[in-house]
Amino acid sequence: MTERHCIVGAGPGGLAAARAFKNLGLAIDVFERHTAVGGIWDRTNPGTPMYESAHFISSRDLSAYHGYKMPADYPDYPNHRQILTYLQSFAAAYHLNDDIHLGMSVERADWDGAHWQVRTSDGNTRGYLTLTCANGTQWFPSTPAFAGAETFAGEIIHSNAYCAGAQLVGKRVLVVGAGNSGVDIACDAARFADAAAISVRRGYHLIPKHIFGMPADAFAESGPHLPMRVAQRIFPPLLRIIRGDPSKHGWPKPDHKLFETHPILNDQVLHHLRHGDLSVRKDILGLDGPDVVFTDGTREPFDLIIAATGYQTKVPYLDDTMFRWKGNRPNLHMRLFSQDTPGLAAIGFTEGDGGAYELFDSMSDLIARNAWAAQNDRGQFDRLRERFTGPDPDVSGGVKHQATDRHAAYVNLQAYGKAATALRKDFGWPAVDQATFEHLRADRTAPAR
Repeated sequence: MTERHCIVGAGPGGLAAARAFKNLGLAIDVFERHTAVGGIWDRTNPGTPMYESAHFISSRDLSAYHGYKMPADYPDYPNHRQILTYLQSFAAAYHLNDDIHLGMSVERADWDGAHWQVRTSDGNTRGYLTLTCANGTQWFPSTPAFAGAETFAGEIIHSNAYCAGAQLVGKRVLVVGAGNSGVDIACDAARFADAAAISVRRGYHLIPKHIFGMPADAFAESGPHLPMRVAQRIFPPLLRIIRGDPSKHGWPKPDHKLFETHPILNDQVLHHLRHGDLSVRKDILGLDGPDVVFTDGTREPFDLIIAATGYQTKVPYLDDTMFRWKGNRPNLHMRLFSQDTPGLAAIGFTEGDGGAYELFDSMSDLIARNAWAAQNDRGQFDRLRERFTGPDPDVSGGVKHQATDRHAAYVNLQAYGKAATALRKDFGWPAVDQATFEHLRADRTAPAR
């Protein structure tokens, strides 16, 4: 019997995994329920949270996969159409489409003690040695239950249902939540709506997308690389010099240190606050007819509430007991491997403080090498299983991340890189770099946009 490996999802994480498996000569089937690759970046993909004004929040030159740069004519922060083009060209360049089954979803996956039995939407059940979950985390909206919602005269939607500024024209709009998407949508509301406000529970550190003319992540990467406790003291005063004090314009002062939450990279929000096109409101106490009542006792009428309040993490084709859970995220060794079920891994269920795609490359290589051991070296596979059921390395980088679902599986990229290097050294695996996947290339350049 030819052993094969199953990957669920052909978004950014699934494509990275497919390339890593092919790099080691492993036979794979990738199942993608949509009719094209790209995951959430394809706005024709039903249920995607992508909106018209969306751009990458990490920069072009630090966001690419290893060995496949984004086109030089892309801007510093590419838009969603450019990212989709890049992902689709990546799949073509490495012959990944040959192994991707489009328009086919995984309905159920069960471990029988030797193989994964995977039932797909075409009615077939196939056996696989390993299963890699790359279905993403932004498909199941989490909408808060507002007190008095049944009396509200306006409309309530999740940000997942927001597409473009045309939805906001002629309306008084309140955005709830100050993640990067919430802040983006609030800026759209400042441009298109009759009135725009954003409701926040706490203050967050606002980081401009450019620092001294460089993309913020490129500036940080250029060094020097300071100890985290030093960086947390030095950078806040630098940010105040560059962008001023946001609290002067109603933005709450953060109640935590820099880097303890996912950074909010946005230049426009302060522009709109300073010009009076956007205002800040407290947390919502409840709804009352046409009004939203806030925790400070104020009330204000709104026509549309957009809840940018995150997502529930689900792996709908698996029993929840297949993973241990930490809050809303699977609690995985190295953020990748099930501690309990052999041959079960997941990618894309965590976030980090930098570009995701090179991180996906490193993670995917680890998953692929575990799969290779399952197929070819049971002694090594057993040693890996022992490793994965042991203590998980600390990949926080010394940062005390806030106790939220989003940060339950958060990683500091430098710390994660050190932990991955230690694992590779212990098992004699090479590093992943620009040359790792060169032999798989069908061409040598990514297309221009």
